[in-house]
Amino acid sequence: MLKTAVLVSGLLLLGAQAQAQVRSGEERWGPPPPGLPAGAQVAVIDGDPSKAGPFTIRAKMPAGYTVPPHSHPTAENVTVLSGDLTVGMGDKLSPENGAKLRPGDFISLKATMHHFATTTSGGVIQISAEGPFAITYVNPADDPRGNR
Repeated sequence: MLKTAVLVSGLLLLGAQAQAQVRSGEERWGPPPPGLPAGAQVAVIDGDPSKAGPFTIRAKMPAGYTVPPHSHPTAENVTVLSGDLTVGMGDKLSPENGAKLRPGDFISLKATMHHFATTTSGGVIQISAEGPFAITYVNPADDPRGNR
């Protein structure tokens, strides 16, 4: 009987995990949080970026989309799912000095590290981090929360 209970519990757990998976094309896209420039769309894949704890989001960016130099209080892990993404470090937007990432490429950005991101052709990225999501721009004039 104990073996049956463990097996059923394991199957229920696997079923819950399978239901939590989001397949490409099933995302619910909406506008980005106020701290990100307008133009992109964001889908929450797991967790809640507005609360403490881990979360995963996907961001769909149009060609030419740029997030000026900024930092986050927690580390973020970024995977390029489609298109391209150039990520650079520092206080100035200089894509020529950044790393151009393609589908399947991954970058881990440390907490408080100043960085920027831009895309030439557009694309979709997946970001995993610890919430709550927060962003601080190196140049306050770049912060879209003051421009909306």
